[in-house]
Amino acid sequence: MKNKYRLLIAIFFVGLLVFPTYYASAGNKDRSGQAGAAELLINPWAKSTGWGSVGTSCTQGLEAMYTNVAGTAFTKGTEIIFSYANYLSGSGINVMAFGFSQSLGKSGGVLSASFMSMNLGEITITTTNSPQGGVGTFKPSYLNINLSYAKAFSNSIYGGLNIKLVNEAIADASAMAIAIDAGVMYTTGEKQQVKFGVALKNVGSNLKFRGDGLSFRGIIPSHGNDNDLFTVEQRSASYELPATLRIGASYDFNINDLNRITLAGNFTSNSFTKDQFTLGLEYALKYYFSIRAGYTYQGGMFSANLADRGSVFTGLNAGFSVSVPFNKEKGSGIGIDYSYASSNPYSGTHTVGLKLNF
Repeated sequence: MKNKYRLLIAIFFVGLLVFPTYYASAGNKDRSGQAGAAELLINPWAKSTGWGSVGTSCTQGLEAMYTNVAGTAFTKGTEIIFSYANYLSGSGINVMAFGFSQSLGKSGGVLSASFMSMNLGEITITTTNSPQGGVGTFKPSYLNINLSYAKAFSNSIYGGLNIKLVNEAIADASAMAIAIDAGVMYTTGEKQQVKFGVALKNVGSNLKFRGDGLSFRGIIPSHGNDNDLFTVEQRSASYELPATLRIGASYDFNINDLNRITLAGNFTSNSFTKDQFTLGLEYALKYYFSIRAGYTYQGGMFSANLADRGSVFTGLNAGFSVSVPFNKEKGSGIGIDYSYASSNPYSGTHTVGLKLNF
């Protein structure tokens, strides 16, 4: 009976994979540019970006908070990650992230938290009286805070929920929203080598800027003296978050006890940008070393015109990981991850991560 249920679930996930892929129409082009909080579409983690964030079905541990929160249920003990990205080298943008994941026992699930911030550098302040600047600078602030819980419901089914706080701010105005991610993973096969995953991300409230930066002082025209000054506050329009549906599948080719090759595919349906198809390949030498690469395709990818491509990224991703285990049974150790994502213009994105398991 259990095998029948597993077969039905497998067929269900395969159906989810096939139908969106068949009926996909290259995203919603009519709504391009209408969403805010585009930083929610940036994966800050070095290992999973090494093959184009393709691991909706197979990324395990803390990094799964971005690809599919259900994957955090595989955390065995405590996991900590520090990550730094030189985002679009030459643009002056840096992305920093810190994450913490803790197992609550065999039946208690896994609790995780992460923080991601973007440093956009200093921007010159301009006004109507000083359009060329010269009156100082300001620093925009982008901050995402995530808190998630995931659990293994059986030997094959894993699920998770992530609540995130999104904050965007400048010196005198800010916007804030709350969003939810949810995901499910299913594994099957003699050695759990077949995996499927579905994740729904960034579903939440709208963002709307508020603050002193949207107000100004004016004078009542009929009088024209200082005693008739009044304050006018302008109302900004609200904008939606970039809701995303991710569906993926992967297969592990276990060559022997030391060598593994994983082939993974992913379909990403974006509400405000073009849909994406990603194919990734990873080779792992047990706990010690792994190398991976991926390619992401979307409509217009090969066009020389940036407006037709819809993205500065040109699709190619690559990366590697080096790990030193302390205790193989408990899975404790230290690791360094690196990834590169090609882009045009700019000189690509370089991401480095330090991972601790204990």
